[in-house]
Amino acid sequence: QVQLVESGGGLVQAGGSLRLSCAASGLTFSERSTAWFRQAPGKEREFVGVIAYRGESTIYADSVKGRFTISRDTAKNTMYLQMNSLKLEDTAVYYCAAEATLYTIGVREDDYDYWGQGTQVTVSS
Repeated sequence: QVQLVESGGGLVQAGGSLRLSCAASGLTFSERSTAWFRQAPGKEREFVGVIAYRGESTIYADSVKGRFTISRDTAKNTMYLQMNSLKLEDTAVYYCAAEATLYTIGVREDDYDYWGQGTQVTVSS
């Protein structure tokens, strides 16, 4: 049974930082691309970034490029999202996701088959 669990969300002031974690069971992160998405109230879920299988490269949405960093600890089967210089527009529920297909890289919501429950990030002024 596949399970992804996000943690680390909370309330932070604009300009501050947070680190989110996504712990997985039932699948191996090292064999597939894993990604972060987010969804703000009244909006569609949007792509944030992905770390490729083998962890050799990352792709980020333009809105977070230069501020967010994705990393992965294969020994712990855990993915991280380091968020710096947070803005009010970053407020959303953040989800981690994993592809069922091995050795591919996706940037669309439909590319991903396994999802966590999400963790709330709220940025205040």
